[in-house]
Amino acid sequence: MKMIYQQLMAFFLVIAITIVLLGLSFGRMSKTFVYDNTWSSLEKYSDSLIQHSLKVDSKHNDRVTFNLDKIRMTQSILENQSVHFTVFSAKNRVVYPADGVSPQITKNDWRHLQKDQIVRKVNNKNAKLKNGKTRPAMIEVLKPYYYKKKLVAAVTAGAFISDVNSNVARINRNLVKGLLVALIISMVASFFIARRLNRRIAMLRSGANQVSNGNYKVRLKPGGKDEIGELINDFNRMTASLERANLEIQRQEERRQEFLADAAHEMRTPLTTISGILEGIKYDVIPQESRTKSIELMSEETQRLIRLVNKNLDFEKIRSNSIQLDKRHFNATKVFRNIIDQLSNKAQESNDKLVLNAADDLPIYADYDRFVQIVFNIITNAIQFTNKGTVTITGERGYNETIIKIADTGIGMTVDQQKNIFERYYKADASRRSGKYGESGLGLAIVHQLVKSHGGKISVASKKGKGSTFTIIFPDQTAAEKTKDAPDRNN
Repeated sequence: MKMIYQQLMAFFLVIAITIVLLGLSFGRMSKTFVYDNTWSSLEKYSDSLIQHSLKVDSKHNDRVTFNLDKIRMTQSILENQSVHFTVFSAKNRVVYPADGVSPQITKNDWRHLQKDQIVRKVNNKNAKLKNGKTRPAMIEVLKPYYYKKKLVAAVTAGAFISDVNSNVARINRNLVKGLLVALIISMVASFFIARRLNRRIAMLRSGANQVSNGNYKVRLKPGGKDEIGELINDFNRMTASLERANLEIQRQEERRQEFLADAAHEMRTPLTTISGILEGIKYDVIPQESRTKSIELMSEETQRLIRLVNKNLDFEKIRSNSIQLDKRHFNATKVFRNIIDQLSNKAQESNDKLVLNAADDLPIYADYDRFVQIVFNIITNAIQFTNKGTVTITGERGYNETIIKIADTGIGMTVDQQKNIFERYYKADASRRSGKYGESGLGLAIVHQLVKSHGGKISVASKKGKGSTFTIIFPDQTAAEKTKDAPDRNN
């Protein structure tokens, strides 16, 4: 069964049960209201009858007399309203009507009257009279009348219960009509509410089908602050997340394909060189005087392949946190000077100048070998992309940290290149695919992972044609590391 029909059925049952309960309740209330109203009217008629017909003669010991003509006149007036009276004296004798067939007041009811209590009665059955006739069922009120705290008369005023029940039935019929109209209106309103809910659910279903078919750009129109509205918002956040993930997957796939092409290119050149030399030696086509140079070239290409493989392995170890860092305190300035000495020849080949701006004693807390690897890679990268320029190494202390900046006046980078510079196999200058120092495109990716392993930060600022500046921050030893490195005094 479709959800809209289930909702309509649920709405119908709830509304129908509610209307039935309301109908029963209002039916009882209407019956009670009509009965109470009838009793009140009978009491007023009884008061009017006594007021006009009963007289008390104070000269003769407060003797009570009844004006029967006025009683007959009142009775004739009220007969059109089907109201009947019986007037009793203080001794429970019928004063009017004098037909000898009027019903008597029971002893129990008379006791209530003597206590100045009004008795309301509903006789649902026909009453048998003394003359053998039957009187229709009536609703009655018995009311006593006192003068100077003395019971002087009692009146029974009654109306046919059939007339009263006909009024109740008429009210109930109108009530049923109103409830049926309310039921119809409620069902129509329920249909539109259910259709609106199902339309939103259908929209969610359509969006889910589009996502399952690979369309992660779908967004649903938010609406309402109910649970379905929140679900639509969650759906939109999910599709946005899936779209970002899909774009990242596509980007990584493009990078993977680029890497395969780069790796094939990088390995093909040395392998082709080595294969050619081996073929020349095998078939003795290389002159004797050139063999030594050919073997050296083959050795260089072999070392190039080894470096490429080792850098891949090194990157995977660093990325997976499978390397152990031996952090300690040492002087970073000495490291800078040693690296400058090692790379001075490389800088001279490009007519570059290496400048150091750092105090003689610059304390730093890091793994010595990995720190050397970080600085060496960045300075090498700066020399590679700088020609007839300057590479400046600056070291300074920050707040519980050591800050290192390596700036060059080289070719610089675009904004897109800066975003991808730390990606694996990425090369800012695709033309520089070979050489001793930059053939793999892994150097800066390794640097980035090593800095993260130290709990530090690395960033780059650059402008195209105006050089680049790499900033590396190494935090000082934390309290937890100090506790861990502290000697055990119990030993």
